[in-house]
Amino acid sequence: MMRFRLFLTVLLSSTLYVMCFGQHFKIEELQKFNTVDMPTFKQEIKKQDYTFYDKTESNEFLLNEYDSPDFQYKIGKFEYKNDPSQNMIQLEFKDKKEYDQYEETVKKLGYKQSGTGKIFGGETYIDYVKQKSRIRLVSPKKDLPNEPYTILVFK
Repeated sequence: MMRFRLFLTVLLSSTLYVMCFGQHFKIEELQKFNTVDMPTFKQEIKKQDYTFYDKTESNEFLLNEYDSPDFQYKIGKFEYKNDPSQNMIQLEFKDKKEYDQYEETVKKLGYKQSGTGKIFGGETYIDYVKQKSRIRLVSPKKDLPNEPYTILVFK
């Protein structure tokens, strides 16, 4: 009985640690979201208690965005009308430690850094590739520390 209690305590502690300090979505989950159609994505994200945030539609793409229950995360799915190979998942979050964990995970999964740069808003990015898969990690501008960190998972 004592071993069972110890086992439950360790299990509960590790689960809480991952929930509080771990990555919100695994890279594999983000990649999976990129392979499903928009209705399936909506169903899956709503199962995780995310709520609708915004919808953007243009001649080129459709973007649906959802907020986490605690408003710490925002996830969006881009579907490009003319070139589905450009489809991507965008996850925004506020924690630098989580950004560092994603970067470490990407490297552990065998992704290699393929480039760096700045996007038009002044944020810096690092691109990683593995075979045909591509991931972009975006950091906010240094003078805007409250802006979110972003991970883009391309199809």
